[in-house]
Parts: sequence; C-alpha cells; structure tokens
Amino acid sequence: MAHPSGILEWDLPELATAMRLQEADAMLYFTDGRRVSFMLERRLAYEVLDGTLAPSEGAGWDVRDSTGLKWEVRSISRGGIYFCPSYMVGSGRSFNEPGFLSKLDEIEGYVVSDIESFPRIPFWIIPGDLVRSWWTDGRLGTTTKISRANALKLVNAMP
Repeated sequence: MAHPSGILEWDLPELATAMRLQEADAMLYFTDGRRVSFMLERRLAYEVLDGTLAPSEGAGWDVRDSTGLKWEVRSISRGGIYFCPSYMVGSGRSFNEPGFLSKLDEIEGYVVSDIESFPRIPFWIIPGDLVRSWWTDGRLGTTTKISRANALKLVNAMP
C-alpha cells in the first residue's frame, strides 16, 4: 500500500474558535470541496510545491511548481473525484474525451487530497501519465468521475 506524498494539518478547535462555530460545523465547512479547495491550493502551492497559483480560476491548472510545471489540485470527497476539466462537470455539461486528454497534455499531473480526513488531510502527487493509464485501462469509468472507494484504491495502489 502506497503512503501519501504528505499530510496537511489544521488545528480544528482553533479554526472553530476563530470562525465562531462549533467544531462539528467547522468540520462540515472544511470537508466541502468547494470551500476547502481555496485553502488546499494555497498550502499545496506554497508549502509543498514551492510554487505559485494560476493567474485565474479559469486557467487549465491550479499551481505552477518551482520548476515551472503545472499541476491540477483535486479533492476526494464523499461524492468521489473527477479528473476531467471542471468545465465538463455540472448541470448541462458533458464529458468530452479529447478535452480530457488535452488537459492531461497541459499538466504534469494532479495533487489529490482526501478532504474527508480533515483536519489531517493526506495528499498524493500523481503524474499525468499514471492518470492517463488509469483512463486507458478503464479504471476511471466513462467520464473520469469515480467513487471515493475507487479513488482511494487507486492512490493506495500507486508505486
């Protein structure tokens, strides 16, 4: 079983106090991928990849590392994870394989975090070639959205 590339930690009681929330409510807030992604992207960019954030939310990547390589930051949540571009996910949107493969050509890979483990979030640095092989082997389903259980199986089986 592969170990995570690292772990990001927060002090939940301190966060809850600062936010004037009960710890349970702070947990709910920080296990929502739409909310925690802002913090994760910044901590991963500055502390892990020694890099910078994308110039805008519309960029095809989230973080540029210290060597100039582009990375996409994604979260494994209760609902699972997807690897296709964000513009392919949501109501009225559809998966497009050429667009997904083009994204893989643009980035070095993904930094995937298990946000359900908040306040101690493990993360994995996954090369784009490995994600491409998962796609080719059919392990990402038909749209690259997979369940939490399948995502954890894949990251835990990484070399």
